[in-house]
Amino acid sequence: MSMHNNAERYGSLSIALHWVMVLLIAAVYACIELREWYPKGSAPREVLKTWHFMLGLSVFALVWVRLAVFRLRPAPAIHPEPPRWQMLLARLMHVALYGLMIAMPLVGWVLLSAGGKPIPFFGLELPPLVAESRNLSWQLKDWHETGGQIGYFLIGLHAAAALFHHHVVRDDTLRRMLP
Repeated sequence: MSMHNNAERYGSLSIALHWVMVLLIAAVYACIELREWYPKGSAPREVLKTWHFMLGLSVFALVWVRLAVFRLRPAPAIHPEPPRWQMLLARLMHVALYGLMIAMPLVGWVLLSAGGKPIPFFGLELPPLVAESRNLSWQLKDWHETGGQIGYFLIGLHAAAALFHHHVVRDDTLRRMLP
């Protein structure tokens, strides 16, 4: 398999980035959901929150790599070609997913900054992006949580569409992204 996308399928680099992002995003969600199992202030809860922050920032870093790879090597065509309305919906879904992968970690970083909390990143402490502000912190917390709920919906819809194309339409939408 080639490292680069070709006319028939995604290259190994695009495929690896896609599935690494899937695992990272699943881990981000798992950390924030599992923290609820532990009492506030407990060590396991704090560890899960820290991993949530670090993995979220990893998504933020890798999304730019994915965008660069996509810019250099556009997506292969789908065979048979879907109707235009499906292609438009697919583009909108990808814009929404990339927007989520950029906005959620960025809002989280600003949220921590506004809350006066450290921004951990695998042994580093990233600089705050804004001055401490409790009002901003509370507002961003609501936005971040709402964005997380939207993310569940978008990710589920994306996966359902891939399975629909594979099992019902029987085109190569999903096969192009499988290793």
